[in-house]
Amino acid sequence: MARILVTDDAAFMRMQLKNIFTTLGHEVVGEAENGQVSAQLYKELKPDLVSMDITMPEMNGVEAVKEIKSFDPNATIVMCSAMGQQQMVVEAIKAGAKDFIVKPFTEERVKEALAKVL
Repeated sequence: MARILVTDDAAFMRMQLKNIFTTLGHEVVGEAENGQVSAQLYKELKPDLVSMDITMPEMNGVEAVKEIKSFDPNATIVMCSAMGQQQMVVEAIKAGAKDFIVKPFTEERVKEALAKVL
């Protein structure tokens, strides 16, 4: 069972992911609505995994990945992107994200990504 920090600026997306993670037997230990909050919570909660949206106010997902990786080089981060954000996904992977899931999420795809990175 992994302890997961869910990051997305849309509350319904966080809820959707939370439900999928919980159904798959993991524990959601925190939720963040932007990259800045996510980086702060990461330091406090030290989760096993962060799901990270790409497009967010204040601090986007790519910047947040860099921030979290500078604090913990071993952080496991999975990007969540909408279609058409390939360029930012590539940047996030270069910055240290381990995988990505494209919205809308399916339980199957989330399960695959978790199996790959955990």
